Amino acid sequence: MIITAVRVLELNEQYNLVSNLCERELSNPEGVGFDIRFDEVYKLNGDGFLGIKDRKTPDIETVASLENGDKEIILKPGDYFLIKTMEVISSPEVKIDVEGNGKEFFVVPQIFPRSTLQRSGLMLRATKTDPGYTGPLTFGLANVGNCNITLELGSRIANVVFVTATGNLSRAYEGQWQGGRVAAVEKETQN
Repeated sequence: MIITAVRVLELNEQYNLVSNLCERELSNPEGVGFDIRFDEVYKLNGDGFLGIKDRKTPDIETVASLENGDKEIILKPGDYFLIKTMEVISSPEVKIDVEGNGKEFFVVPQIFPRSTLQRSGLMLRATKTDPGYTGPLTFGLANVGNCNITLELGSRIANVVFVTATGNLSRAYEGQWQGGRVAAVEKETQN
């Protein structure tokens, strides 16, 4: 079941499902989701490793950041970057009475690219976010088209929709990406 944006804002007061939303999303949300923005861009460098127990992602280099005063980035055909959201997502590890009727569900975010991305030849890669995760999200962004595309940092890049999940968890998210870490630049044992 999809939870409307208005209801998420009501639940946000107690559960802080999404923070750092822009004024547009707080005062006049559209439909059932919220547009989310990006403020950091990373380029992958070097080699990575994904094994049965261990992993090491390629090293990352900050290409652009609002904090550093950067304003935009140009994605050329074939470019692939990691981008980090300005908004912080919190997927509680407790069930919530979403409808106020005594039935409790886990609440989890689902990410969708804004349609302008596909209309521009850009592909957004996102993953699921389990209950227990809190932090900004990291997406892959690739230019699969044949045109250069300029993106302003702070622009709306994706839409987050909160949905309910039924059943019980064997355990909540305890992974090493908690808090929005972007890369594992040292070889590490996976949790």
